[in-house]
Amino acid sequence: MTFVKDALSYKSLSIVGLDKNTGKTECLNYILGKVEGTGKRIALTSIGIDGESRDTVTHTAKPEIKIHPGMIFISAEKHYLQRRITSEILDISSIRTSLGKLVVARALSTDKVLLSGPPDTQSLKALIGSMDNFGVDITIIDGALSRLSPASPAVTEGMVLTTGAAHSANMPELVRKTKYVVDLINLPQVEDALANELDSIQMGIYAVDSEGTLHNLNVQSVFMLQKAKSVVFSHGNRLFVAGAATGNLFEFLRMQKNIANIELIVKDFTKIFATPEVFYAFQKKGGKVRVVNKTKLVTVCINPTSPQGYRMDSDRLKEAMQAALQMPVYDVKRMK
Repeated sequence: MTFVKDALSYKSLSIVGLDKNTGKTECLNYILGKVEGTGKRIALTSIGIDGESRDTVTHTAKPEIKIHPGMIFISAEKHYLQRRITSEILDISSIRTSLGKLVVARALSTDKVLLSGPPDTQSLKALIGSMDNFGVDITIIDGALSRLSPASPAVTEGMVLTTGAAHSANMPELVRKTKYVVDLINLPQVEDALANELDSIQMGIYAVDSEGTLHNLNVQSVFMLQKAKSVVFSHGNRLFVAGAATGNLFEFLRMQKNIANIELIVKDFTKIFATPEVFYAFQKKGGKVRVVNKTKLVTVCINPTSPQGYRMDSDRLKEAMQAALQMPVYDVKRMK
């Protein structure tokens, strides 16, 4: 079962593509096919719409999501009514989407489905929690980089990342871009006591002193840092940013004389919005980054083919990725 056994050890798992057509659905179908007959009860949904037979942007054929008997799937009313699969309704959720309420159903046959799940991460988190009522062992979320929030550790425990030629037709560039995202996912976590305290803070910038005490700097966003330089480091060199950590923030911190002692804390890796160049320049100068919530990257899957027909050598791409990421990488289309 390769990486599937590890993936199924979590209560919730997101499958996230670095771009459209990077093999996310192929990877999902591979996992679902391996789960069939194991006795594991799976629930499956999406944030947004997934499972279309044709890509709405490139107008090329796409693999559809294949559900097996006993699996639970959640989709909005409009798409549930369009299903080809035989199923029984277990619940009608109070969560509303633009396509109607969410329908929780159990598959009675094997067929393909179109998934349209919760409209936001809070609803998604609530839906995952409710799956215990149906004896679900693991809830799998179908996502995408443009909707990277489902991969947030605040939502799912584990993550599978897919990447490929659709993200970049240049192999070294593709490896570089993928490594950057993997490096962000693998950022170290702060100590538990501090994590518990920071997790509930939704906005603002705080200093953390040597005793672990929080100090609200009364700076509501990173855009106001330049005007508040005199107070930013008045309580030490550890800063917590509850919102987005932008490139401007990393540049501001990199220019400080005490850069080697500065530690930036963010909620999770999805809050970092800086280019690889800016992020690595901060680290090269000695700056450190840690997260409040950390997700577990289960594996990386590759799709060497782009919708335009460009194809990389799968073995070479796999070797290059594994060397850069220092972890196993899979091309599921070449696996049984």
